[in-house]
Amino acid sequence: MSRDTSRSNSPCKKRFKSSSTEWQLVRRVWLALTCVMLLGCASAVFAATAGREQPQVIAYVFPQQTLLQPGDIAVQKLTRINYAFANIQDGKIVEGFPNDAANFATLNALKKENPSLKILVSVGGWLWSGNFSDMALTEHSRKVFIDSVIAFIEKYDLDGLDIDWEYPALPGATNHYRPEDTKNYTAVLRELRERFNQEEKKLHRRLYLSIATGGETDFLTHTEMDKVQKYVDTVNLMSYDYHEPDGNSITGFNAPLYTNPNDTKPVSANASVLEYEAAGVPANKIVLGVPFYGHEWGDVPDVNHGLFQPGKPVRGAFARYGNIVSTMINPMTPDNGYVRYWDPISKVPYLYNAETKIFVSYDDPESMALKAQYAVDHKLGGIMFWEYSGDPTGVLLSTIDATLFHQPDSGDANSAKAGAQ
Repeated sequence: MSRDTSRSNSPCKKRFKSSSTEWQLVRRVWLALTCVMLLGCASAVFAATAGREQPQVIAYVFPQQTLLQPGDIAVQKLTRINYAFANIQDGKIVEGFPNDAANFATLNALKKENPSLKILVSVGGWLWSGNFSDMALTEHSRKVFIDSVIAFIEKYDLDGLDIDWEYPALPGATNHYRPEDTKNYTAVLRELRERFNQEEKKLHRRLYLSIATGGETDFLTHTEMDKVQKYVDTVNLMSYDYHEPDGNSITGFNAPLYTNPNDTKPVSANASVLEYEAAGVPANKIVLGVPFYGHEWGDVPDVNHGLFQPGKPVRGAFARYGNIVSTMINPMTPDNGYVRYWDPISKVPYLYNAETKIFVSYDDPESMALKAQYAVDHKLGGIMFWEYSGDPTGVLLSTIDATLFHQPDSGDANSAKAGAQ
């Protein structure tokens, strides 16, 4: 009903002026209808809000030979943990390390602190992707694998599976691949989803299926992402390792948010996201991957502070953020020769040491806040990061949490900036 009926010159109000009893009756009816309408609007708003999924914060946890301890993980800042890695042997999923059973128990116990936390096992990874092609080759081989996955999930009381196949129909660490991988990748994910749907009825809980995917165009040209996305909950986009010392003799950014036109490769997280969307993946299924580490190049000439210059791999070229903070940008050792620079186009920092000629590409709280904000602005599914132990300070995860879940609003205008301090 129009609010115009409340005006003093309203025809409705004039019409019932002559009979107070009749007017009171109509007034009660009008108020009742108004309440119904308001309640209906409130219900619609609540339903829309309730239906809108919260951003995912997905941590890859890679303890290897280490026993996890309950206090190791800031569980309240995570929605999902992908435990890395399980392996594939004889076509079946198997434990990757001796402490996996104990670590799964520790992770499940964290649900007491965060009941909404989901624990998935990630199978594969760069070094253990060599058996995917054989596993996915036939309907029978896929069934053997899927049966083993269900048994694995039930054994360790997990919430699902993350497939980290690097990469279908492309060479990886083992160079074991075949053209049929493209369609078989789709098939194994479709059949996993179908089986998960069946098992959910028995387990009375949701089973999640996700994939870790490459950030460059080759991955998209060798997969059917428009089909694949139908079967997975999230596409964890590995938008990092765009430049690595082993593969790039020219320095560049490990994980640029935007493409710098001076880069030797036209790559960035933004470019990858746009390509994935063009390939048929909905934005809300894309989870933006960010690194808790950087890369180092050596023998880099002092030109443009080492950026986009020739360089060579150095020992320990994979640099965890925690090590970068403690050894290169430690305020207690300001004279160690490293200077921080900022690329205003790619929106990431880098370090250069003119004396040792070391160039370092990495992410810090400033760039991490911008990436998390990008996920919000582009309505992505959230943020994923490799790997939890890379930042023992916790500042990068805190920045992600502050940006995703504490957007500036009334009374909290500076909360999103807090994590970047």
